[in-house]
Amino acid sequence: MAKTKDVRAAVEKEIDFDPLVDSADISVVNVGGDVALNGTVSSYPQYLEAAAAARRVAGVKIVDNHLEVVLPESDFRDDAMLTTAANNAVANNVTVPDGVEATADDGNLTLSGTVSYGTERDAAETAVSGLIGVRNVRNDIDISYGIDPVDVDLHVQQALDRSALVPDGSDVTTETKDGIITLTGHVRTWAEHDAVVVAAQMARGVIDVRDEIQITG
Repeated sequence: MAKTKDVRAAVEKEIDFDPLVDSADISVVNVGGDVALNGTVSSYPQYLEAAAAARRVAGVKIVDNHLEVVLPESDFRDDAMLTTAANNAVANNVTVPDGVEATADDGNLTLSGTVSYGTERDAAETAVSGLIGVRNVRNDIDISYGIDPVDVDLHVQQALDRSALVPDGSDVTTETKDGIITLTGHVRTWAEHDAVVVAAQMARGVIDVRDEIQITG
């Protein structure tokens, strides 16, 4: 089956067909595979899912998510209520260690604290992203884990080698500085891109991942 060459139309259809997104107020702009999403959605999970849907489309290289979350009146939560709900969600997530805290300001959540792994940092963000009343999430959690940069590079490369979704012969390379991994190279699809980033995030000693991978498909 031939794939459409009209990336903008394909992204619009992918978002429209996604049952988790109301696409009524979303517009799509495409310039050479660089896709921008504009408009409004009614929840933060829809904000995230719209971008995820766009990344599934062949020919999409970059997604700039400019969507604004406009909550329905019934979903508004005052700062104290949302802060309590977010801290309870973090505390009840077995993957998130003690010491992570959330604060709310007009529906905008900020996460703070210190964890040992990037996966714990991501788990904290996931724990609060689906709460009613959330308009945005800012993840300011620090990662503290002492390990030799050479060992970090080795752990990341081994993780990439183990991943079934990272193609053999991939030219993706890694460079470590202060626990931050910079990924460079090329992949064919967003699925391969996401597999590389997730594999790197799961590696021992990684504080953060800087993504400079190019998509060629």
